[in-house]
Amino acid sequence: MTVYDAYGASQAKWEAMFTQSGMDTVVFDIQDVGARFYTYIWTMYTSMLAAARLGKRYVVLDRPNPVGGRAYGPMMTAGYTSGVGLKEIVQQHGMTVGELAGFFNAEFLPAEAGRPVELHVVQCRHWKRDRLAADTDLPWVMPSPNMPTTDTALVYPGTCLFEGVASITEGRGTCRPFELIGGLATDFDYHWGDRLNARNLPGVRFREAYFSPTSAGQKPALLNKPCAGVEVKIVDRGAYDPIRTGVAMLVEARKYPAFAWRQDAWDQLRPYWIDTLTGSPRLRTMIDAGADVADVVGAWADELAAFDRQRQPYLLY
Repeated sequence: MTVYDAYGASQAKWEAMFTQSGMDTVVFDIQDVGARFYTYIWTMYTSMLAAARLGKRYVVLDRPNPVGGRAYGPMMTAGYTSGVGLKEIVQQHGMTVGELAGFFNAEFLPAEAGRPVELHVVQCRHWKRDRLAADTDLPWVMPSPNMPTTDTALVYPGTCLFEGVASITEGRGTCRPFELIGGLATDFDYHWGDRLNARNLPGVRFREAYFSPTSAGQKPALLNKPCAGVEVKIVDRGAYDPIRTGVAMLVEARKYPAFAWRQDAWDQLRPYWIDTLTGSPRLRTMIDAGADVADVVGAWADELAAFDRQRQPYLLY
């Protein structure tokens, strides 16, 4: 059996792999975690596009969305699409991969491929939209090294935003990635957690935390350095809003003099990674201008409501 490397595959590479293999059916069976910037859904999209262009059949073996079926967050805009958000969906889409496949097939593929793909979704049994991964008896198998628990998946749509902050680590290389958030201990302190707890955000508390990340990603200055910050402790999964929580954390972190947005020299037109993650410069510019959490979250209310209406015909559960 030939194994093909699809990591980072271009559209031409997908089509070449499908043609070379002689296959007639593509099967997608991968666990997503429910956030736009978790790239497995874009692997699905680009392979669907290749299958549509080549006239192949596409089968999705559906799985529950581990963070539930409610949509949250800002919409991707056309000028900021990338490998962490190829198409216009909101940050926490609230759909299973099977539902997303139906959405992609109707909303995007006809324009790009000239036709939809022949799509078949094998549905989950007994899953309901209000169920989180912790509400099921399914074992959690890590979909990637920095997604070790169901609570990691639950915080990820919000705390992954700290990938867009150069001076703060999102806890990669610790036992609690995306739950441990902090910067150099010389620059950040426990008052960050105090101010966040004073906000009484629903479903979450913040614990003073100190750690040294053994993986820094795009932030080598933080690698193996003593960092101070917070541990995000979910106390009510049903009430918890990960993106509102992430915005509150950014608003309070922005008050530290050492706070700095991450800028990438390789993208001169869109240098701020936070803009790529959130889909536009709006969140960054509002926080820089001193906007508080309600204003930032309220700014995307209309587009979120529009997306929620748009996705309704494709919901299977």
